[in-house]
Amino acid sequence: MTSTSEPTASIRVVVVDDHSLYRRGLQMVLSTEDDIEVVGEAEDGAAAVAVVEELLPDVVLMDVRMPRRSGVDACGDVRAVAPSTKILMLTSSEDEDDLFGAIRAGANGYLLKDVPAEDVAESIRAVVGGQSLISPRMAGLLLGEFAAISRRGPERAAVAEGPRLSPREMEVLRQLARGLGNRDIAGVLGISENTVKNHVRNILEKLQLHSRMEAVMYAVREKLVELS
Repeated sequence: MTSTSEPTASIRVVVVDDHSLYRRGLQMVLSTEDDIEVVGEAEDGAAAVAVVEELLPDVVLMDVRMPRRSGVDACGDVRAVAPSTKILMLTSSEDEDDLFGAIRAGANGYLLKDVPAEDVAESIRAVVGGQSLISPRMAGLLLGEFAAISRRGPERAAVAEGPRLSPREMEVLRQLARGLGNRDIAGVLGISENTVKNHVRNILEKLQLHSRMEAVMYAVREKLVELS
């Protein structure tokens, strides 16, 4: 009797962009990846929500600026209809308001469209694996904002009075704010990677946040870490 192994499930992706040629180009690039499947598309944020609700993809690749409804505006509804779906903004906008708006809305990453084509697939895998991604040119803006927040005092007393994190959750949050991934945090704290994932999930639930990046902003704002 011969046994066959189950094929690895593909990462299911929905592409949202108002330019049809760009959507087709992304589909062509991603079609060469054995572990990624484009299962749907939409031309704006309004259509994206309906498509995501129907297909429940693993990842949404979404532009920021689109007619009818922007990608940032759609993020909240995408999360409402598909809480486990990761949102990766793929845009030409280098506007810091778009970057900060996307993070506040719960995006898991913000990439510029000039990223090499082969990096798009790696970025999809990374957000599915729990990472938060920011294009290097935009990361400087984010770090500058973090530093400014850090120099200011805590601004929301109500947050400080909210649900308390355990000592271990605080340690995990500090490591997140230093840019470490789950595996590196596990090594630093001497715990398993699965335990780190559980702590991260609990942190986000307790603080009512949507992404690791939001958790980093919280840690800096509340002076749990200092940035130069």
